[in-house]
Amino acid sequence: MLVRGTGGRTEDNVPAEDLGHEAAELVSLSNGEAKSLSKLAEMAVRQVPGCAAAHATIWRDGELAAMAATHPDPAELVDLEIATGLGPLALAVRDGQPVSCPDALAENRWPQWAEEALRRGLRSSVHLVRQFPPMTLVLGLFGVRPGALHAEGVPMAAMLARFGSTVFANTLAYGEAQRTATQLKDSVAARAVTDQAKGILMHALGCDADEALSHLRRESQRRHIKVTEVAARIVADQGSGGRGTPSTRGSRGTPPSRGSGRGRE
Repeated sequence: MLVRGTGGRTEDNVPAEDLGHEAAELVSLSNGEAKSLSKLAEMAVRQVPGCAAAHATIWRDGELAAMAATHPDPAELVDLEIATGLGPLALAVRDGQPVSCPDALAENRWPQWAEEALRRGLRSSVHLVRQFPPMTLVLGLFGVRPGALHAEGVPMAAMLARFGSTVFANTLAYGEAQRTATQLKDSVAARAVTDQAKGILMHALGCDADEALSHLRRESQRRHIKVTEVAARIVADQGSGGRGTPSTRGSRGTPPSRGSGRGRE
């Protein structure tokens, strides 16, 4: 349970240079999603007047993907909302709009959530939402006094939410770019192996490139494996000094010599 003594820690903003340092840490892609969420929640507690605890959550297509909290209490409230589907966080995710609770003692929209919040000493809350499909970031802030998250504090929280969503959107784009680059690299490597296998077959069977590719496809269907796997086996067999390949043994062409495939890489 949060105690009121934490209020003095949250009321005084940290120096601007500290905020800049924390922001730089958040931007670092090496932090990872969980650490970045934790840093964002910590920044909210340090920078937003009246905020005694916070949690930050990332949602993908309506499902919770990651969560970090500054204290166990807000984390337990997230678990409650996941279980019941009721509460300010659930509403914020569903509607994509900010949700405020000025005083949990007077809250009648989510009686169970309000009871659990009060039991933990949390009287007020604000949940801010930033969407960047397919992801949604929700920054939840909690105060130990009713109305503690007053209007003057919300702009700073909104700025942090915007900043955090930009960081995670960039991280998502970076990850997609990496996956695309990896796929492209794999595709180029597969094409190179296939071309090398075609060269081996052209030499062994005395055929042209189209006929060699057709031969690879027939072997692929017969063996129920990918064309690239057939090609890789041919190249591997040729490189090991075999007197033929899995797809050329028994064919009418002359078996390729040991070095016939190397000049066609």
